[in-house]
Amino acid sequence: MRNQSPQRPWVENGARLDRRPAAARRLSETWRKCKACGGWSRTTQPRSTFFKHALSVCIVAALTLSPPRLWGQDTPARAREADPYNPAAVTADTTPPRPSVIYTQSNAPATSALDDLPLRGSVSQYGITWTFAQPARVGQFINGDWYVVGPVTITALEPRPLYGSEIPAGELDHMDLERPEAQRVRNGFMLNPPAQMKVAYDSGVRNWFDPALIQKLPVAMKPGDSLVSTISMPKGLVLHAQLRNKIERGVDDSSPIRTAAVLTCVAAPQPSDAFRPGFCDRAQKIYLARHLQRDRLPALAAPPSIPRIAQYVRFTQRPWVGTCFFGFEEPVENMPQYGLEYGRVVGISALLLCTDLKPEQKEPLLVNLVQVGIDLGGMVRAGHPGWTGFGGHGSGRKLPIVFAGLLLGDDQLARINESFPKVSFGEDEQTAYGPGWTGAKVVFAGHSGIDTATGAGRSRGNGWGPYEHQPPSQWKAGQNTSESYRRCCTSVGWVAQALALRLLHAEAAWHHDPFFDYVDRWMFEADAAFVKTIKAETGRDHDHDWSRQGQAWDTFVNVMWAKYRSTLAAPTNGWQQPHDDSYYRNAIALMERQR
Repeated sequence: MRNQSPQRPWVENGARLDRRPAAARRLSETWRKCKACGGWSRTTQPRSTFFKHALSVCIVAALTLSPPRLWGQDTPARAREADPYNPAAVTADTTPPRPSVIYTQSNAPATSALDDLPLRGSVSQYGITWTFAQPARVGQFINGDWYVVGPVTITALEPRPLYGSEIPAGELDHMDLERPEAQRVRNGFMLNPPAQMKVAYDSGVRNWFDPALIQKLPVAMKPGDSLVSTISMPKGLVLHAQLRNKIERGVDDSSPIRTAAVLTCVAAPQPSDAFRPGFCDRAQKIYLARHLQRDRLPALAAPPSIPRIAQYVRFTQRPWVGTCFFGFEEPVENMPQYGLEYGRVVGISALLLCTDLKPEQKEPLLVNLVQVGIDLGGMVRAGHPGWTGFGGHGSGRKLPIVFAGLLLGDDQLARINESFPKVSFGEDEQTAYGPGWTGAKVVFAGHSGIDTATGAGRSRGNGWGPYEHQPPSQWKAGQNTSESYRRCCTSVGWVAQALALRLLHAEAAWHHDPFFDYVDRWMFEADAAFVKTIKAETGRDHDHDWSRQGQAWDTFVNVMWAKYRSTLAAPTNGWQQPHDDSYYRNAIALMERQR
């Protein structure tokens, strides 16, 4: 029976406490996870756009929990299925382990002389090999990624990029077939990927593929350059993604990219504690691990439900090179495939770093999470517009940036909202102080939230903007969709983030208080009566373990919340207190005028 008291500790003592809903656990084994809407679907027909899909029957299936059809019932037989993130795969990973040295100002490493670096004809990482025209001096950043002292020319890549007719006909998916043969590519690469929503790694990428960006060997690299190389997903391979989702090339909105790695060209050797500069950062700002302010991390007693830290080290180890949206081009073996899981992974990673694990246990995860933040921050600095409120898709990017800024002492990153006030983050665009129909003073601002750049609620022609100021009796299809996304695909992924940020005393740096009060509302507001009202007025049933307030889907998060949230100085009832809600009211007015 569902525990309806968010303050009551979850029983552990060896019991298997998977707070992810039983229905979702069952469905994840039998249905495909639809990344576009966060729901479950057996739909296999191609779609020309995400927007058409977002209004398709998969939303209804996801939110009403229609009886599932068996996985594979309507699709060709699969060659194989793999989980690159399970414990066995993590244990079997052949990536050389990184030293567990914790570099500080007192034991900062010396920088090698150029002649002391190894002279190599090629380097390899994550199944990708870069071959140089002439042997070159190479080294590794603290996260294990390679750099080469340039200039240098790449003459060969493995796996070999394929173009046009080189791609076997049996490997072409429906996206490939919509393109001219000359625009087809596999195992593609991009020198200096733009901080924009366009890529050319694989012609199976939906929406964001730009054939004008296709590049071919040789590649001349100079200091300041970054080369992102990929391995494409073969047809028939089904990969488990991080925490949830199964990905198969050409099926629904799956990414066709399996793996990515980054090679960086520098002017001189780097110290052993240097982070890789952001792959979109042409200024090539170098951060050093010796400057990490590890004393900012609390050391709270970890509960028995703490996940294996090695799992989260693996989740964050490979570069998260997604510059686009909806996960259409995110490498499956590198990063989460949906914003909800993006938020869950970074939130849990940050929480793990707030426990009393030994420093040497934390260090690899700390380095990885900071590296993710450096990459995301580098994208924003290079002009990326951010990640808008759009269902669950826009979640998870802000925390790594703020976290990296706090730990590195970089105020521009730590206060990313103030540094770049027009950049979008889903958590902020979808939370606001406003008059909620339940009596709450902070609301979910809708499936598409409030546009950071304009201050207007985003309807997107579907009624997906602010809605919680209206009672359910006034909700139409778009408002019902927003409520469903509030419960299925956003709030449950924000709990760990909010708690970790509070534990780090990062509320001021985050610079959006409604987010914290909204998460408190999600965890403390009793919603049993409200769920009944919604069902009576709209016919939508949200009375499922996975969609009810007062919980996240991860046991560790629930236990940490129950144990530590009430110990913090911040009041737990801010969601019930009056606030200036003019921003929300203005957003509604602007949205109405734009219709």
